[in-house]
Amino acid sequence: MKFIKFLLIIFISINLPIKADSNQNVINELKKGGNLIFIRHAYAPGGGDPKNFDINDCKTQRNLSNSGRYQAKKIGSYFEENNIPIGKVYSSEWCRCKETAKIFFNSFFSSQLAKNKDPQMKKLKMFISNWNEDKNLVFVTHYVVISESLNYAPSSGEIVISNKNFKVIDTIEIEY
Repeated sequence: MKFIKFLLIIFISINLPIKADSNQNVINELKKGGNLIFIRHAYAPGGGDPKNFDINDCKTQRNLSNSGRYQAKKIGSYFEENNIPIGKVYSSEWCRCKETAKIFFNSFFSSQLAKNKDPQMKKLKMFISNWNEDKNLVFVTHYVVISESLNYAPSSGEIVISNKNFKVIDTIEIEY
Protein backbone atom coordinates (compact mmCIF):
# COMPACT_ATOMS: atom_id res chain seq x y z
CA MET A 1 0.00 0.00 0.00
CA LYS A 2 2.86 2.38 0.80
CA PHE A 3 4.35 1.66 -2.62
CA ILE A 4 1.06 2.64 -4.38
CA LYS A 5 0.90 5.89 -2.37
CA PHE A 6 4.51 6.57 -3.28
CA LEU A 7 3.79 6.02 -7.00
CA LEU A 8 0.72 8.26 -6.79
CA ILE A 9 2.76 11.06 -5.20
CA ILE A 10 5.46 10.68 -7.87
CA PHE A 11 2.84 10.75 -10.66
CA ILE A 12 1.15 13.86 -9.27
CA SER A 13 4.49 15.60 -8.76
CA ILE A 14 5.59 14.90 -12.32
CA ASN A 15 2.24 15.69 -13.93
CA LEU A 16 1.49 19.10 -12.34
CA PRO A 17 4.46 21.04 -13.75
CA ILE A 18 3.86 19.55 -17.22
CA LYS A 19 0.21 20.65 -17.14
CA ALA A 20 1.17 24.13 -15.88
CA ASP A 21 3.76 24.46 -18.67
CA SER A 22 1.23 23.26 -21.23
CA ASN A 23 -1.34 25.82 -20.03
CA GLN A 24 1.23 28.62 -20.20
CA ASN A 25 2.33 27.49 -23.67
CA VAL A 26 -1.22 27.63 -25.04
CA ILE A 27 -1.79 31.05 -23.43
CA ASN A 28 1.44 32.31 -25.03
CA GLU A 29 0.35 30.91 -28.40
CA LEU A 30 -3.07 32.59 -28.09
CA LYS A 31 -1.47 35.91 -27.10
CA LYS A 32 0.48 35.87 -30.38
CA GLY A 33 -2.84 35.92 -32.26
CA GLY A 34 -3.56 34.62 -35.74
CA ASN A 35 -5.14 31.38 -34.47
CA LEU A 36 -8.52 29.83 -35.13
CA ILE A 37 -10.42 29.18 -31.92
CA PHE A 38 -13.33 26.78 -32.12
CA ILE A 39 -15.55 26.65 -29.06
CA ARG A 40 -18.26 24.06 -28.72
CA HIS A 41 -21.28 25.77 -27.18
CA ALA A 42 -21.51 25.61 -23.42
CA TYR A 43 -23.38 22.81 -21.68
CA ALA A 44 -26.91 22.24 -22.99
CA PRO A 45 -28.32 18.97 -21.57
CA GLY A 46 -29.51 16.34 -24.02
CA GLY A 47 -28.63 15.80 -27.67
CA GLY A 48 -29.94 17.42 -30.81
CA ASP A 49 -33.20 19.35 -30.96
CA PRO A 50 -36.85 18.30 -31.09
CA LYS A 51 -38.00 17.29 -34.60
CA ASN A 52 -40.14 20.37 -35.07
CA PHE A 53 -37.73 22.94 -33.67
CA ASP A 54 -37.81 26.46 -35.05
CA ILE A 55 -34.42 28.11 -35.50
CA ASN A 56 -36.07 31.46 -34.69
CA ASP A 57 -37.72 30.27 -31.47
CA CYS A 58 -35.38 29.40 -28.62
CA LYS A 59 -38.23 27.79 -26.68
CA THR A 60 -38.32 24.98 -29.26
CA GLN A 61 -34.58 24.20 -29.05
CA ARG A 62 -32.20 22.54 -26.64
CA ASN A 63 -30.73 25.40 -24.64
CA LEU A 64 -28.04 26.13 -22.07
CA SER A 65 -28.69 25.07 -18.50
CA ASN A 66 -27.65 27.26 -15.57
CA SER A 67 -24.45 25.19 -15.49
CA GLY A 68 -23.93 25.97 -19.18
CA ARG A 69 -24.41 29.70 -18.56
CA TYR A 70 -21.85 29.51 -15.77
CA GLN A 71 -19.48 27.64 -18.09
CA ALA A 72 -19.93 30.33 -20.78
CA LYS A 73 -18.98 33.00 -18.23
CA LYS A 74 -15.89 30.98 -17.32
CA ILE A 75 -14.92 30.76 -21.01
CA GLY A 76 -15.19 34.55 -21.31
CA SER A 77 -13.21 35.01 -18.11
CA TYR A 78 -10.44 32.75 -19.42
CA PHE A 79 -9.89 35.01 -22.44
CA GLU A 80 -10.20 38.21 -20.41
CA GLU A 81 -7.93 37.14 -17.53
CA ASN A 82 -5.22 36.00 -19.93
CA ASN A 83 -5.44 39.10 -22.18
CA ILE A 84 -6.00 37.00 -25.29
CA PRO A 85 -6.61 39.18 -28.38
CA ILE A 86 -9.87 38.37 -30.13
CA GLY A 87 -10.70 39.71 -33.57
CA LYS A 88 -14.12 38.60 -34.70
CA VAL A 89 -16.45 36.08 -33.12
CA TYR A 90 -18.84 34.05 -35.25
CA SER A 91 -21.62 31.93 -33.82
CA SER A 92 -24.01 29.29 -35.04
CA GLU A 93 -27.57 30.52 -35.34
CA TRP A 94 -28.78 28.03 -32.70
CA CYS A 95 -29.78 29.73 -29.46
CA ARG A 96 -27.34 27.71 -27.33
CA CYS A 97 -24.44 29.01 -29.43
CA LYS A 98 -25.77 32.58 -29.63
CA GLU A 99 -26.23 32.55 -25.90
CA THR A 100 -22.62 31.39 -25.56
CA ALA A 101 -21.23 33.93 -28.06
CA LYS A 102 -23.94 36.42 -29.16
CA ILE A 103 -22.79 36.49 -32.81
CA PHE A 104 -23.63 34.49 -35.97
CA PHE A 105 -21.97 31.47 -37.61
CA ASN A 106 -23.96 28.95 -39.59
CA SER A 107 -24.07 25.22 -38.81
CA PHE A 108 -25.19 21.92 -40.28
CA PHE A 109 -26.04 20.36 -36.90
CA SER A 110 -29.59 19.37 -37.82
CA SER A 111 -30.21 16.48 -40.18
CA GLN A 112 -32.48 18.94 -42.01
CA LEU A 113 -29.39 21.01 -42.79
CA ALA A 114 -26.91 18.18 -43.35
CA LYS A 115 -27.05 18.81 -47.10
CA ASN A 116 -25.35 22.14 -46.33
CA LYS A 117 -22.26 20.48 -44.83
CA ASP A 118 -20.03 20.31 -47.91
CA PRO A 119 -20.78 23.82 -49.22
CA GLN A 120 -20.43 25.28 -45.72
CA MET A 121 -17.11 23.57 -45.07
CA LYS A 122 -15.86 24.77 -48.46
CA LYS A 123 -16.96 28.34 -47.62
CA LEU A 124 -15.31 28.12 -44.20
CA LYS A 125 -12.01 26.95 -45.67
CA MET A 126 -12.15 29.67 -48.35
CA PHE A 127 -12.92 32.29 -45.71
CA ILE A 128 -9.97 31.13 -43.59
CA SER A 129 -7.60 31.04 -46.56
CA ASN A 130 -8.37 34.73 -47.16
CA TRP A 131 -8.23 35.65 -43.47
CA ASN A 132 -5.05 37.34 -42.33
CA GLU A 133 -5.19 39.04 -38.97
CA ASP A 134 -2.99 39.40 -35.95
CA LYS A 135 -5.87 38.66 -33.57
CA ASN A 136 -7.54 35.31 -33.00
CA LEU A 137 -10.70 34.34 -34.86
CA VAL A 138 -13.40 32.62 -32.79
CA PHE A 139 -16.15 30.26 -33.92
CA VAL A 140 -18.75 29.25 -31.34
CA THR A 141 -20.38 26.26 -32.90
CA HIS A 142 -21.36 22.60 -32.58
CA TYR A 143 -19.65 19.26 -32.16
CA VAL A 144 -20.24 18.36 -35.81
CA VAL A 145 -18.59 21.50 -37.18
CA ILE A 146 -15.51 21.10 -34.99
CA SER A 147 -15.33 17.39 -35.71
CA GLU A 148 -15.63 17.97 -39.46
CA SER A 149 -13.19 20.90 -39.52
CA LEU A 150 -10.52 19.59 -37.18
CA ASN A 151 -11.15 15.84 -36.91
CA TYR A 152 -11.50 16.36 -33.16
CA ALA A 153 -14.35 15.44 -30.80
CA PRO A 154 -14.89 18.34 -28.34
CA SER A 155 -16.77 18.34 -25.04
CA SER A 156 -19.36 20.99 -24.23
CA GLY A 157 -17.63 24.33 -23.75
CA GLU A 158 -14.26 22.98 -24.87
CA ILE A 159 -11.92 25.40 -26.64
CA VAL A 160 -9.96 23.96 -29.57
CA ILE A 161 -7.12 26.05 -30.99
CA SER A 162 -5.88 25.44 -34.52
CA ASN A 163 -3.78 27.14 -37.14
CA LYS A 164 -5.06 28.36 -40.52
CA ASN A 165 -4.47 24.87 -41.93
CA PHE A 166 -6.96 23.44 -39.42
CA LYS A 167 -4.21 21.62 -37.51
CA VAL A 168 -5.09 21.39 -33.82
CA ILE A 169 -2.51 23.18 -31.67
CA ASP A 170 -4.07 22.53 -28.27
CA THR A 171 -7.34 22.28 -26.39
CA ILE A 172 -8.71 23.77 -23.18
CA GLU A 173 -11.53 22.16 -21.25
CA ILE A 174 -13.69 24.53 -19.23
CA GLU A 175 -15.76 22.72 -16.60
CA TYR A 176 -19.42 23.49 -16.08
